[in-house]
Amino acid sequence: MSQATRAELRGQLQQAIGESTLCLDERRFGDWLERTTSEFHYRIQAYSHDIRKRMTWLEHDRAGMLALIELLPKHHINHADWLRHVVVYDVTQETQDSARVISSLAAFHTDVDVDDAHVQGGSSRLFAVGRYYDRWRLVDDSWLLADRTVFLHTRQLGLGSHVFP
Repeated sequence: MSQATRAELRGQLQQAIGESTLCLDERRFGDWLERTTSEFHYRIQAYSHDIRKRMTWLEHDRAGMLALIELLPKHHINHADWLRHVVVYDVTQETQDSARVISSLAAFHTDVDVDDAHVQGGSSRLFAVGRYYDRWRLVDDSWLLADRTVFLHTRQLGLGSHVFP
């Protein structure tokens, strides 16, 4: 693969990751799910030093993620503003229509102050850090997320963390 092709692939995948991240930040979870393949698989994992092994906190296929999204209005969630900062580290093309991407993730949480007439931001804090291990597939000229493992270094997340894909 030539350098221009590698750069173009990286640019396309950075764009796809950026667009999907905006969907998550703006709580447009249906739009986010539309950017996934029919065989999409998603998991959140972390390593426990206490038990000396990897833990899986959440694992769903596309139907499971859709069910989770549909149930969100019934859950008590933290209505804070979220900002995910994602930086692509490595892009590896597997086939003409498949690529693996490793990205770093820092998720920030801003409390929302609500009074009778206004909603305004309060204090911000770093919520979690980790990495995305993704597999993307090119389908009809669009890169769609086929598989994501969110591997967190942060292990204490608190209220509303199930909204953190």
